[in-house]
Amino acid sequence: MKNIKLSGNFSSGQGPVINLRCPICGHNGTFERIGDTDLCDINIAIWFGQRKCPNSNCRGHIFYIQKQDKTLYTYPPEIINFNKDGIPDNVLFAFDEAVKCHSNSCFIASAIMIRKTLEEICVDRGSKGDNLKKRLQDLGAKILIPKELIEGMDELRLLGNDAAHIESHTFEEIGKEEIEISIEFTKEILKGVYQYEGLLSKLRGLKKS
Repeated sequence: MKNIKLSGNFSSGQGPVINLRCPICGHNGTFERIGDTDLCDINIAIWFGQRKCPNSNCRGHIFYIQKQDKTLYTYPPEIINFNKDGIPDNVLFAFDEAVKCHSNSCFIASAIMIRKTLEEICVDRGSKGDNLKKRLQDLGAKILIPKELIEGMDELRLLGNDAAHIESHTFEEIGKEEIEISIEFTKEILKGVYQYEGLLSKLRGLKKS
């Protein structure tokens, strides 16, 4: 989040409606007010205050900053949701870290952890090679997923490689958009490698004997 300069001319009142997915429990909803009033910087029309999750099993507490209808920032920050079913612990840990880095605007760190996710997939599937490029090529021969996902893995490898090496200047261009696309693509890779087979088994399990 870019620094926000406040004018210091504040008023109090009932702040805006805050709709988001809870960063704690993942529940989508309209967050409830805590207390009767929020603060508003009149000169720049920015509201800030506190809210709590509407999920009765969570009641997570967040702080927000909002301008007009756009939520600029929440703490804890909202986290991209993904299906964790069937993903091995070492792979899940790496990707979960990538998602958390993104939520805190640590985009270079997120790129490195996306690359780490690919490395862990290769380890889990026993891929061979003396570098990640060769291990991904070997992985492509071991798993049955669309060729577009295999090609995408190599693109993600390069993103992470740029971020990991200080002598490279390309990593300086890694930002929010690049990481969000990379996370979405990695989610599809995880589905293809670990989750489609499980869904098929569940579907077949619905058949009557």
